[in-house]
Amino acid sequence: MSTYVYGIMAASHPAPPEGMTGVGNPSRPVRVLRADDLAAVVSDAPEGLRPKRRDLLAHQNVLSEIGAAGCVLPLRFGSVAPDDDTVVGVLTERAAHYRERLGALDGMVEYNVKAHHVEDAVLHRVMAENSDVRALALAQRQAGGAGYEAKIRLGEMVAAAVKAHEAEDAKLVVSALEGGAAAVSTGPESTGWLANVSFLVPRDEAARFLESVEQARKDLPHLELRVNGPLPPYSFVEPGPAEPAGTAAGADAGAG
Repeated sequence: MSTYVYGIMAASHPAPPEGMTGVGNPSRPVRVLRADDLAAVVSDAPEGLRPKRRDLLAHQNVLSEIGAAGCVLPLRFGSVAPDDDTVVGVLTERAAHYRERLGALDGMVEYNVKAHHVEDAVLHRVMAENSDVRALALAQRQAGGAGYEAKIRLGEMVAAAVKAHEAEDAKLVVSALEGGAAAVSTGPESTGWLANVSFLVPRDEAARFLESVEQARKDLPHLELRVNGPLPPYSFVEPGPAEPAGTAAGADAGAG
């Protein structure tokens, strides 16, 4: 039977609570595989695993429970190896890399921050800053309206101006928050968000980081910021090509 891998930790790390279960329906018992001073948190992998909410939450709950007792390198949802021996072999082959990552990420958590424009606020900003857009809109109002093509032209100009602000505002978000982070990782672009950024934050500095988020909300009222965390440091693991993630179900339990 194939082996589902949740994360990698030191062999000295406290074991999962007795009776803990993970992904699958019925959920599979969680266990630990050890190789010298490293260990992997695993369970049997269910067949036909898909990124359903139940299993995404189970994956993250296992990592959160174990991570509360110390550093764990989280693997993405859907990380599956052919069998237990393959996992142990990878732990042995990549031991130096995993030890380095465990040391670097000890005491760290991840906060993912997504931002998008508040529509009314950004439109007001565009009108205030772009004289061409402002002049065209005023001309149309004074004329008592506009034809189809004129409306399309104005709409395209506004959309282009808003788009130009997205890259600038994404930089403003990073600039406002990076001072409280040990590292920053830009996530993939996604529809509806102008910024998708993860910040690696010392656990004991988390409250200060969240204060900086609140300050950014005040300083950037034309943006809506959504924060997800604290999370295991998914975006900063850099597990390398030999990780036991032979297959993936195509989801990210930590993306938020």
